[in-house]
Amino acid sequence: MRIALAQFNPVVGDIPGNTQKILELARAAMAQGADVLVTPELALTGYSPEDLLLRDQFYRDIARGIDELEMLDGITLVIGHPVKLGNERFNAATVLRDGHRLGQYHKMLLPNNEVFDECRYFTPGAAPLVFEQNGVQVGVLICEDVWSVEPAAETAEAGAQVIVSLNASPFHRNKIATRHEVLRYRVEETGVPMAYVNLTGGQDELVFDGGSFAINQAGEVVAQASAYDDELLLVDVVDGDIAAANIAPLPDELESIYRALVVGVRDYIGKNRFPGALLGLSGGIDSALTLAVAVDALGADKVHAVMMPSRYTADISVLDSRDMVGRLGVKYDEIEIWPMYESFMQALAPSFAGLEADTTEENLQARIRGTLLMALSNKSGKLVLTTGNKSEMTTGYCTLYGDMAGGFAVLKDVAKTLVFALCRWRNTVGEVIPERIITRPPSAELRPDQKDQDSLPPYEVLDAIMERYVEGNQSAADIVKAGFAEADVSKVVRLLKINEYKRRQAPVGPRITHRGFGKDWRYPITNRFM
Repeated sequence: MRIALAQFNPVVGDIPGNTQKILELARAAMAQGADVLVTPELALTGYSPEDLLLRDQFYRDIARGIDELEMLDGITLVIGHPVKLGNERFNAATVLRDGHRLGQYHKMLLPNNEVFDECRYFTPGAAPLVFEQNGVQVGVLICEDVWSVEPAAETAEAGAQVIVSLNASPFHRNKIATRHEVLRYRVEETGVPMAYVNLTGGQDELVFDGGSFAINQAGEVVAQASAYDDELLLVDVVDGDIAAANIAPLPDELESIYRALVVGVRDYIGKNRFPGALLGLSGGIDSALTLAVAVDALGADKVHAVMMPSRYTADISVLDSRDMVGRLGVKYDEIEIWPMYESFMQALAPSFAGLEADTTEENLQARIRGTLLMALSNKSGKLVLTTGNKSEMTTGYCTLYGDMAGGFAVLKDVAKTLVFALCRWRNTVGEVIPERIITRPPSAELRPDQKDQDSLPPYEVLDAIMERYVEGNQSAADIVKAGFAEADVSKVVRLLKINEYKRRQAPVGPRITHRGFGKDWRYPITNRFM
């Protein structure tokens, strides 16, 4: 028996388009001798449909898609989709063969943590599903079911000789290795080989990295699809086990993160049909990385970079920006903001009379830049990419309606120290980021001789505290016990707390850690807990 794992990139809500894609994959699989095609979780609708799942018309459209797939002869299809039965909704997989429905499996375990909210929508299933194909008993599981012992054990007890798992498992750092480990546990416990198929592509803040694979009875990865790319991974079941097949090389950690950012930008812009992207280029490292990602995602012809210098902008910032856009070949403009700033200050002079200059004047410069970018966006239709990183989002070192103004925050989940590492990695592929941008001390350039570390702890310290507190849920006291200075910990935690209102107004951005400032960060704005 040959199984085709259909690793592909659906569009949420495009049920007719996803149906046609599945039919194309099924025909391609048949041409390569496949007996069974297995799609990822909710492949027919894309993951996650969220509150589309509450609309009755959604299920009528799904039913039409299933009817069309059912008409295909010559291959067994295992299709991931939602289903509504009476007043209950299920995360389901339906098995179709030659005009017949052999059975339907309902996901047993519904995740309700991190980015997942399935208990809001679905009822858990209660029974395993096993179907016969070419004399082999094939069991079906869906995503979270393989992360616990019971569903796989019940499926094996029901007679499964091989198990296929449909998944919509979003990327975060080191995720593919974790999936391998989890499935090895299930194979060891059940003695049943398993094949795992995953989505690819970006969906709002989530990125699906593919990496579908199969594990034999000995716990060995014997088939591996590439990361991020659409692919049909073919695996053969021979004498009760999965035979060795193609094993694609997987990217290392930095390459994987960079590619996740590229996919996130590509699909957010492409699936939402924006004609391109627009960003402010400062001569600093964050905007440089954002520009590199945007060009790799969209192509230089769809990216417009704008340099908006003030009297505090260093000459080398302008020179380095010109250097980088020359290397990449993107459209580039320079707009001097100081005359606009002086006009604002003149208008505000009566209200500011007798008051000392402070961050208000700095933020005004950022807001002028944000206004210019949004005007260019309105005129061209291109989406503004913001350039702030996770360290800045943690501490509020960013300006509402200024550098936070835009539609997609490319580095929202990327710590500043990781920004440096990703820039260095990207330059190993092709040196598009001028070296001086990487080696210069970071500065917002909103006042004379400004450096980020005037206001923040060193980024190595800040990012380590942030990782422990935000991603690790450690308390401030525990972080101090781990050796960090109490003053640094108190400052970071305080800034994190008082800037929640800013994060609520930030654009969505791709998630690359297991705890980003998006679906998996739901803290109250009004909050006195430290």
